[in-house]
Amino acid sequence: FAGGLLALFVVFVIMYIAGLSQWICIGFGVTAASVLVWLTFHLNAKYGQHGLMKLAAVKYHPRYIINRLRLNRMIKCRKQ
Repeated sequence: FAGGLLALFVVFVIMYIAGLSQWICIGFGVTAASVLVWLTFHLNAKYGQHGLMKLAAVKYHPRYIINRLRLNRMIKCRKQ
């Protein structure tokens, strides 16, 4: 969120220095900031507080576990 606001501010300043109308720059800034805030709350509601970390952790989980024991050894009852 903070990175998005910083990038938005930089784009706003570049547009203003480039000579665009002040109202166009303000309209763009307000609209883009509103979309950024909405997107942040939407993603927070969808994935929760630590959602991005959870999504990143998924790729480190194995898709399947390899069991190299022989089948008859896995099925065989152990005496206690």
